[in-house]
Amino acid sequence: LNLQICGLGMFVYLSKKIAIPNGLLVHCVSWNKEKGWIACGGEHGLLKVLRLETTPPGSQQTRDAKARGLAAPSNLTMNQPLEGHNGALVGVVSWNEHFQRLTSSDQNGLIIVWTLHEGNWIEEMLNNRGKSLVRDMDWNSDGQKICIIYEDGAVIVGSVDGNRIWGKELKGMVLHKVAWSPDSKKILFGTANGEIHAYDYHGSPIGRVTIHQPSNPGAATLAGIRWYH
Repeated sequence: LNLQICGLGMFVYLSKKIAIPNGLLVHCVSWNKEKGWIACGGEHGLLKVLRLETTPPGSQQTRDAKARGLAAPSNLTMNQPLEGHNGALVGVVSWNEHFQRLTSSDQNGLIIVWTLHEGNWIEEMLNNRGKSLVRDMDWNSDGQKICIIYEDGAVIVGSVDGNRIWGKELKGMVLHKVAWSPDSKKILFGTANGEIHAYDYHGSPIGRVTIHQPSNPGAATLAGIRWYH
């Protein structure tokens, strides 16, 4: 895993290479900023939770690294494989940072909610709609609700305790991405053809979001949606 961020007037560099066993391809990754956990999912049921722990800012190692223009040393303090997707490709992982839960989904539509128990991640809940591929999932800012979108246009909003709050079919849309607004009052849905549609938290449409489109609309697909906080 490698990350480089460059911006006007600043330079941030983080590098940590982590080997994935058996040359398996990684298809998704999600970073829990609160605790430093990294979840990665991929082919043949690959799902791992890693944790990077950096040295304290005032330590001699950190000062030496800073003097040489390097990132602070970091150690891998967790490297746990999670078993549950039984060989299926894991395509979506999403953290609930408020309640410290991980949600993963595979190509068969199986969704697993994982929780940390005595230092290990274990299954807490399972769900499988059994009709379509899960394209994306997103927890709202307070971790109380999750929005799950399926390729066939189905949308399900559920609570952190596993109850279904509402669901609907967005007919004519091939859904790819979803994102809650920071105040949890709006939800953005991104489609395969690059459109973004806004809905309120009850599932009522607000309107289409105008975004810059490439000169050849079919040349690019929507890679992600993120709200600017």
